[in-house]
Amino acid sequence: MNTRILVIDDEKEIADLIEVYLQNENFQVFKFYSPTDALNCIETEKLDLAILDVMMPEIDGFTILRKIRESLHFPVIMLTAKDEEIDKITGLTLGADDYITKPFRPLELIARVKAQLRRSTKYNRSDSEQNENIIAFSGLILDRNTRQCMLNEKPLLLTPTEFSILWFLSKNRGRVISSEELFHEVWGEKYFSSNNTVMVHIRHLRDKMNDSAEHPKYIKTVWGVGYMIEK
Repeated sequence: MNTRILVIDDEKEIADLIEVYLQNENFQVFKFYSPTDALNCIETEKLDLAILDVMMPEIDGFTILRKIRESLHFPVIMLTAKDEEIDKITGLTLGADDYITKPFRPLELIARVKAQLRRSTKYNRSDSEQNENIIAFSGLILDRNTRQCMLNEKPLLLTPTEFSILWFLSKNRGRVISSEELFHEVWGEKYFSSNNTVMVHIRHLRDKMNDSAEHPKYIKTVWGVGYMIEK
């Protein structure tokens, strides 16, 4: 039971159900019905993933997400009772890695959890050659082992998903990467044309990098095709 997952949901039946399914997969679960009670766990435990309900009476899930993203990089999946695009965009913009709408099938949630854990560890694996773990160009340095990113000698705080996107685009500099290919590489799922998840993460990356869509130094939009970082 090495993988440690935080679950916060004020609906006890849902939190308990998620806990059972996660434990059946041999995950160690830190379950809380109150986000206030969970804050100490976030600060003291080494977590691998968090599942946060959006709508909670004391502190909403977005506030908890902001707290996590102040210094922590593990994947976060948001649970929302509303199938509204604004909730999804808000969560992604704040640094969530995925979202799932209630009511949901527990096995689908487990599949999402495993996908996020695979993606997170994939870009954190050790390689025998140092140069396979470091990408450096135009003032940008990415270290896959430590998941650290430096831009013009200043640390850039990226979520796991943002790091994965930037790593893949940087690794393939000079080649246009379609939204479909990027989504499949980072999320490991089938891409649908109506899905704006990639676009939201690219926009958030640009904001953090002080990059511009109109006059990009790093991530260039190739309209109707995808994205690229020029050599």
